[in-house]
Amino acid sequence: MQNVLITGVAGFIGFHLAWRLLDEGHRVFGVDNLNDYYEVSLKEARLSLLRDTDRFSFLNSNIADREAMAGVFAGSFDVVVHLAAQAGVRYSIDHPHAYAESNLAGFLNILEGCRYGGVPHLVFASSSSVYGGNSFMPFSVHHNVDHPVSLYAATKKANELMAHTYASLYALPCTGLRFFTVYGPWGRPDMAYYLFTRKILDGQPIDVYNHGNMRRDFTYIDDITEGVRRVMSRIPEPDPHWDKDNPDPGTSFAPYRIYNIGNNRPVMLSDFIETLESALGKKAKKKMLPMQPGDVPETCADVDDLIRDTGFRPATGLKTGIKRFVEWYRGYYKI
Repeated sequence: MQNVLITGVAGFIGFHLAWRLLDEGHRVFGVDNLNDYYEVSLKEARLSLLRDTDRFSFLNSNIADREAMAGVFAGSFDVVVHLAAQAGVRYSIDHPHAYAESNLAGFLNILEGCRYGGVPHLVFASSSSVYGGNSFMPFSVHHNVDHPVSLYAATKKANELMAHTYASLYALPCTGLRFFTVYGPWGRPDMAYYLFTRKILDGQPIDVYNHGNMRRDFTYIDDITEGVRRVMSRIPEPDPHWDKDNPDPGTSFAPYRIYNIGNNRPVMLSDFIETLESALGKKAKKKMLPMQPGDVPETCADVDDLIRDTGFRPATGLKTGIKRFVEWYRGYYKI
């Protein structure tokens, strides 16, 4: 039985991971500040399910609270999974300071806690958004990602750099995970598929950016959880073949690794909407709009490293994943 710290435990991915770990018999200590970025009632509903076991402990706190995080790391953890962050590409345009507080200052507190707490392995959430201006597909962890197009992406890139520094200076094993458009039951209401579902059922028009000509590597939540679970058990080691004259961004001379977790099968936004319409049994009213600042036209994950090192490839098909989400949505909101 492992003792696991999960930050952002009331969030979409954090909740599913905690649920999985508790089902396996592990102990989970969760941290979340239950902010109102989206409906708090959904976060509380997730927590209520996790509280069914005495192997779950919870602290309502902001990771940017340095003193509170020092108290958290007074405990002993076998692995830390850091998922807490201010999310959202578009939100970062109007609320930049929220990202500096949570994604930078907050992440520094987690790194310091792991350093002084002697944590054997830190797994942290990055994002496919770090690929920014890159256009070569599929996106690979071995590509340079120095051209973000949103502040959110810049903070996630900064997290990768900060983690590498701690891996190098203090031999803290760190693994970063670049998630690709995660969807599924208990999801985030700010995500397009969730907003689309709500508006289609309410008979309201949906905003379709770039006139639907965007491709996304939609990744089902169970695949994300399985990928995280496998990476947790794989503590990174220095790459003996790392070449300082030709540095590989995906590996390091330090105990540090980066992985993509994506479905590796991008879908046109217009096709995605059709799949959702079919699952809902209702057509969408569409409001066609241009590309939004900070958005990218396409994402696609190269998952070769994940497959090689963990033996896992995300494989849940879109129709299956959307069907499960719609069933959950109708049940949760009693529609």
